Amino acid sequence: MKKIGLSMVAAAALVFASCGGSGSSTSTSSEQTVAEAQGDAYAVDLSTSKVDWKAFHKGGFAPRWGTLSLTSGELSVSGDDVTAGDFTIDMKSLKVDSASVTEADKKSSDLENHLKNPDFFDVEKFATATFKITSVSDLDAATAKGAIEGANKNVSGNLTLLDSTLNISFPAKIAVEGDKVSVGAKFTVNRADWGIKFGTSEGDPAEWMISKDIEIGIQLHATKK
Repeated sequence: MKKIGLSMVAAAALVFASCGGSGSSTSTSSEQTVAEAQGDAYAVDLSTSKVDWKAFHKGGFAPRWGTLSLTSGELSVSGDDVTAGDFTIDMKSLKVDSASVTEADKKSSDLENHLKNPDFFDVEKFATATFKITSVSDLDAATAKGAIEGANKNVSGNLTLLDSTLNISFPAKIAVEGDKVSVGAKFTVNRADWGIKFGTSEGDPAEWMISKDIEIGIQLHATKK
């Protein structure tokens, strides 16, 4: 595959204490049982909900960032609590913000194409990624280093990228107000855990500067059905 040097950084979702990023570092484990829906169903608004991503080169240099769109999503709410839910990410919608590519000899479109090819997310073969909630619990603020401001819950769920599924946990801010619910979170993941290993070999000078860590931001807005 063509090497694009420092512009080759990985994104997608859900990482950076050692790389200069922000957001709480996630814990990962094997796939868990998905939470059973309890309460009322809330449909995720696909026009206002999104996933943000930010990636770095080692040392936090030359960050790149962009967005991903959702194709579906639903949350279950009982009282003031989200009990279950899931959403699907359109990996073909991956965008690189042109403002993050400042080098005169590089283009955001080149990075987009590289992130979509088999070196990274192979979007023709794996057109979607999914997140399915396995549990939601009250957040221990003392252990929520790097959490989004106002975080009040700890969310665990199965994140599927490519053909791998791992359970991740992260702090989130969840607000239930009548027939509306919002979920916000910022956390980091190691893309190599899902088998996205381009740039993880220090033996290849064209790759080793790329961080394995990705900062993920989630913004969900949902309305009671």
